[in-house]
Amino acid sequence: MLKTHDELIAELSNLLSEQNYNPVVVANYRLYAGAFLDYLIERDMPVGTVTPVQVDQYFCHATQRFQARYGRVPSSRWHMIPRAAISRLLRLAQGKWPPEAEMIGPDAEHRHVICREYETWLREERGLAIASIAALMWEARNFLRWQFDRGGAASLQALSVVDVDLYMDMRASGLRRRSLADVAERLRSAVRYLHQTGRIPIDLTPHIIGPMLYAYENVPSTLERSEIAAVLAETMKDRSSRGLRDYAILQLLAIYGLRQGEICRLRIEDVNWRAESLRIRHTKTNAYSYMPLLMPAGEAILEYLRCGRPRVEGREIFIRTCAPYIAMKNLYGMIRGRLSAAGVEPPGKRGPHVFRHARAVELLRASVPQKIIGDVLGHRSTESTNAYLKLATADLRAVALDVPGSEVLS
Repeated sequence: MLKTHDELIAELSNLLSEQNYNPVVVANYRLYAGAFLDYLIERDMPVGTVTPVQVDQYFCHATQRFQARYGRVPSSRWHMIPRAAISRLLRLAQGKWPPEAEMIGPDAEHRHVICREYETWLREERGLAIASIAALMWEARNFLRWQFDRGGAASLQALSVVDVDLYMDMRASGLRRRSLADVAERLRSAVRYLHQTGRIPIDLTPHIIGPMLYAYENVPSTLERSEIAAVLAETMKDRSSRGLRDYAILQLLAIYGLRQGEICRLRIEDVNWRAESLRIRHTKTNAYSYMPLLMPAGEAILEYLRCGRPRVEGREIFIRTCAPYIAMKNLYGMIRGRLSAAGVEPPGKRGPHVFRHARAVELLRASVPQKIIGDVLGHRSTESTNAYLKLATADLRAVALDVPGSEVLS
């Protein structure tokens, strides 16, 4: 059943109020959404079929009206709040916004069928995780669009090693060796599927070769225990809601070495206060593990729940500190900010994994067996844990054997 414009505005207002948006923001959203609906009525455009192109046309119209009224061009950021309001409105009206990008151009329907079947195969036959499917699908769409633009749907039957090399050369621009190796792996998957389904007569996967990567060639960023202590001490001084939340997250990172997704998905029922345990769902394996709830982490979480967490119905523990009050999805900005505030500047990347790497090194230095380290970090194989051995370079030097004759050379 189609909703009337008044019903959409009322539903939008109620949704924003439930998410604790400021009443002024709610009123502005209602105003901008109402103006957009009036524009649609004047042009007899159903809100349920609005496209991104029509939204852009509306903003051209709104810009002209602004200029006619005030005698000047609006600022470059003027459209941000109206666009956000319209996006929320269209999400209510259409169920999903923005819509998926249309596959335009010749043979678009054929490409769409291939991509849809490939996605089903990845999900049902290979059982891959959502993130892995998304990465593989992006590469497949990009490759098919590139190939079809060159020769149409029929060109798949004549696909050759030269075509594959040309595509890899095109993708190589601006990519590092590790990224280009990922491109080759994703392209092999797509080409293998096309061959298995008879769309490519020759199996070209052996000819899709990425750059050579050496085991443990890159040393990931990590933190020293003193640096972690400095970050925790600096964050603890911030007694705001944001500070309490960030301190609890940093405690979980420092003590357990959790992944970003494992923290963002942590729910209130995952903390068993009576048994003093913490249930972790590992994002890569979807398996659960149970950790003892150590006092620093438990006290930080409890203080955040009591004094810092917004009052929302969501069960996730860590919530954004500004509307919309939903579960956190990304910790990178927060981590970078807290590291900078404490004057800690690790070389390389500065995301949540620097704490994970530090925890792995700490366990290695405590002579914890590699299998147990892997269990704590949620690894499926020892190969995943091996990557952390190269971080403890000082420890490896301490047990290095003397080379015969080295005393003569020195």
